[in-house]
Amino acid sequence: MYSSRNECVEMCDARTAQRLGFGFLQHLIALIVPSRFYRGHAGVSANMMKKRTSHKKHRSSVGPSKPVSQPRRNIVGCRIQHGWKEGNGPVTQWKGTVLDQVPVNPSLYLIKYDGFDCVYGLELNKDERVSALEVLPDRVATSRISDAHLADTMIGKAVEHMFETEDGSKDEWRGMVLARAPVMNTWFYITYEKDPVLYMYQLLDDYKEGDLRIMPDSNDSPPAEREPGEVVDSLVGKQVEYAKEDGSKRTGMVIHQVEAKPSVYFIKFDDDFHIYVYDLVKTS
Repeated sequence: MYSSRNECVEMCDARTAQRLGFGFLQHLIALIVPSRFYRGHAGVSANMMKKRTSHKKHRSSVGPSKPVSQPRRNIVGCRIQHGWKEGNGPVTQWKGTVLDQVPVNPSLYLIKYDGFDCVYGLELNKDERVSALEVLPDRVATSRISDAHLADTMIGKAVEHMFETEDGSKDEWRGMVLARAPVMNTWFYITYEKDPVLYMYQLLDDYKEGDLRIMPDSNDSPPAEREPGEVVDSLVGKQVEYAKEDGSKRTGMVIHQVEAKPSVYFIKFDDDFHIYVYDLVKTS
């Protein structure tokens, strides 16, 4: 697990692509990414989940699974804790909130862990590295959002988000607000040009503190007009294949379509517990 944003950027430079071309072959989508998007990836393990000290806005992949029965109760909205063990490493303890259960893969849960800002996707009841999963008695407190109009206004907008570095200076990150987060209702889903994985922050607080600026949207393209009754194709549930420079491939699934930006999708790769966010352009 990478806790600092700068550390993540060094290891995740491949994620800077915003728009990718997609070709269809039955239910397989081939993601062909130029080699420049893989700079710095040689030798990087996709199975590192190390707990580190959290700081003001910060943030990390998945392996073997165990066949177990589905949970008997709906754990969405619950607080959980569990152990995590990588290879011969020690067991680390994790505590967080279950945000969602993915409809196209019900064994996959989206989780916000305490002290970390990105959203993780784990098959909690199948992953062999998860141990002693416990549903905690405390529920997530429901908070009243301070400015509903501002909350609605910023969804789907490009923003500039300021982060405080370790030396106290400010670091600007340009991104897009995707949606209100489920369960934790004062939090928002957001992704960044430099690192397009799914994060969540209390953006209203950052806006009021001057750390978030909504960009003018005059250059945004208007939504395409559709005929009455026209059905918009969705890629949700499609299997994806990510072709890397060295000839190897990553496979995964499109798990969500962003309502505010229908061309934007969440992708969960099989070898990674991040949720990737891409603006997908379908090509013939």
